[in-house]
Amino acid sequence: MNRLLPHPALSAMLLIVWLLMDNSITVGGIVLGGVFALILPKFTQPFWPDRPRMRFGRALVGYLVIVLFDILVANFQVAWLILFRRNRDLRARWLVIPIDLTTPEAITMLAGTISLTPGTVSSDVSADGRFLLVHALDVDDEAAEIARIKKRYEARLQRVFA
Repeated sequence: MNRLLPHPALSAMLLIVWLLMDNSITVGGIVLGGVFALILPKFTQPFWPDRPRMRFGRALVGYLVIVLFDILVANFQVAWLILFRRNRDLRARWLVIPIDLTTPEAITMLAGTISLTPGTVSSDVSADGRFLLVHALDVDDEAAEIARIKKRYEARLQRVFA
């Protein structure tokens, strides 16, 4: 099975993305997407020698639920800041977040999650991969915001990539 599907999650994602881009579910679309989903991971396998182990169960579902909830809430918070506070009282800050994650895939997922959440943008990862530079639109307490990011996202990602 590993020879046919070296990266099963990547194959599933490729098929789903293909069908979404095709904007219809047809037999031809499924067959062509299936061919791509089988061939592309096979050709990219040499570029993933130390593929990270991911848990696709509760840990990942819990992480996705938290991220989607935080994105929804942050949209309303940013809208409130823009509509009512304007630029008068914004406390924009650069946060340097120490990272305990070790794999590039997990660090990329953390940075992407932070960037997806309105009001924050991941700007840079240190050369040694131990710190993440994040710009936050409105922060009262830098230490509390760093602790919140580490607890809500990084701790959950550690369980996903364990």
